[in-house]
Amino acid sequence: MIRAIPTMLRIGFAEAVAYRAEMVVWVLSYTMPLVMLALWSAVAADGPVQGYGQADFAAYFVTALVVRMMVAAWVVWELNFEIKQGRLAARLLRPMHPLLHFATMNLAALPMRTAFAIPVVVIGFALGGADLVTHDPVQWLLVVVLLFLAWVMTFLVQALVGTLAFFWESSLALFDLYMTAYVVCSGYVMPLDLVPEPFASVIDVLPFRYQLSVPIEAILGRITVAETLQAVGVQLAWVAGLFLVVMLTWRAGVRRFAAFGG
Repeated sequence: MIRAIPTMLRIGFAEAVAYRAEMVVWVLSYTMPLVMLALWSAVAADGPVQGYGQADFAAYFVTALVVRMMVAAWVVWELNFEIKQGRLAARLLRPMHPLLHFATMNLAALPMRTAFAIPVVVIGFALGGADLVTHDPVQWLLVVVLLFLAWVMTFLVQALVGTLAFFWESSLALFDLYMTAYVVCSGYVMPLDLVPEPFASVIDVLPFRYQLSVPIEAILGRITVAETLQAVGVQLAWVAGLFLVVMLTWRAGVRRFAAFGG
């Protein structure tokens, strides 16, 4: 299986290149931070909002757009479709675990996502964003770890919801509810620094902040290296917990799938 992964990555990258138009549509679906940038910039026109001026909001939402593109996954739709259509049966006969296959194919599109993110970064820096990001090399190393773990969390959450299609016809409806909570609690539509108590304390123990806001905060130097390390620990705990739940749900689902002749 390890020897097969490079080949799978090449195939996944080739598919991402072949379906460029689909990738463009996908990228355009993540432009909400630009809408929120216009909104919050207007709010901050008369002065900073809890420490966020117009330049700070610009840096935040440009970074949010880039981070969202880098940590995105789409396994929930693929898995849901293959379970409902019975196509998963063929994958179960192969030596590579289907979830590993989906993870590899999702990661293979990273170069294409990076290509779309680079112009956004260049524009953000040209507008003065370079002065607002951290210049600590240790923090940047930790940012790479944060981004990878945020992607793993996103993938595992989607894999869990997709796996529920073994038991539930409308598992994608649950994902819609999850995305509603994600948009509100992840820092996607506003910096979490602006969330009042006690809601901020509740958000801090949920996974959403560690999927988006924490990498943004680290990139912009709004948290220290020590706080970043603590966030990495929280991400690892979420990854371990999600992985365990996904594996248990997957095994029960596959047994049900086989029992009903899937």
